[in-house]
Amino acid sequence: MAHGGGGRLMRNLIEKMFMAAFRNPLLEGRHDGAVFPSPGSRLATTTDAFVVRPLFFPGGSIGTLAVDGTVNDLAMCGARPVCLSAAFILEEGLPMETLWKVVASMAEAAREAGVAIVTGDTKVVERGKGDGVYIATAGVGVLDHAGDIGPRSVRPGDAVLLSGDVGRHGMAVLGARESLGFESSIESDCAPLWPAVDALLRGGVEVHCLRDLTRGGLASAAAEIASDADCGIRLVERAIPVREDVAGACELLGLDPFYVANEGRFIAFVPEASRFTALAALRSVGVSADAVEIGTVSAGPRGLVVLESAVGSERVLDLLSGEQLPRIC
Repeated sequence: MAHGGGGRLMRNLIEKMFMAAFRNPLLEGRHDGAVFPSPGSRLATTTDAFVVRPLFFPGGSIGTLAVDGTVNDLAMCGARPVCLSAAFILEEGLPMETLWKVVASMAEAAREAGVAIVTGDTKVVERGKGDGVYIATAGVGVLDHAGDIGPRSVRPGDAVLLSGDVGRHGMAVLGARESLGFESSIESDCAPLWPAVDALLRGGVEVHCLRDLTRGGLASAAAEIASDADCGIRLVERAIPVREDVAGACELLGLDPFYVANEGRFIAFVPEASRFTALAALRSVGVSADAVEIGTVSAGPRGLVVLESAVGSERVLDLLSGEQLPRIC
């Protein structure tokens, strides 16, 4: 079951309710999707829902997110996205022009991601009960390799790679929601990530784990993996790229950019000996052209992410009790 980032309350909800009720071997993988055997191949499936406010923001829309968020969960399993389903929950009175803009952005994102939207559903709820439109999706992908990509494959000594700068999506949505008028235009990093994952796999890299940095950002994703893999993770603050305008906006609002959501960024765990090959593969693709190494996996302290600051001090990056920014995906 995809954790989707976020805080400690969300993780507790997943663990104590959904995991407890639906427990099965596929769900125990605690990954962004489930991989299962099929005659002649392995398949992956995932599901997601999108409730972003506002519906449109710099660099994307709820339709863009619905496609990219789903295909990226498949990509994090090492699966090539193939097709999606989509269900629309529409609020009575939603202008048809608005709905068309959402659908058109979704169609364009699907073309860019190379997937087909093959089935779906539509429901209407009373005025005031739906906030315009919500979208729920499911996706299916194919694994063309034999690797076991997930938290249980992470090993001490692994290098931690980051595909690019962090924090843009959350700040783009917040800026549009609150009409903050940042001095520079901060656009979401929303993008399909399969090309970057494909480059790693085609490059012969032994990929141990992948995780996209959605709700809860880099810090929450790393904390989840440290817990699920029962290992320690050490990150180096000065190695983590944050754009100056994003850092300034976060400072102004009292937010930590490492906890701010992204929709086109991920971390990869690969053997230390493969890190340069992996970085070269990532940098050969536009969406991950600025990939960097940001840390390593250690034997302990187990379940903790330690950030080495630029001045030499250390702090633990833990799951927050809630979310810094709700309704960003």
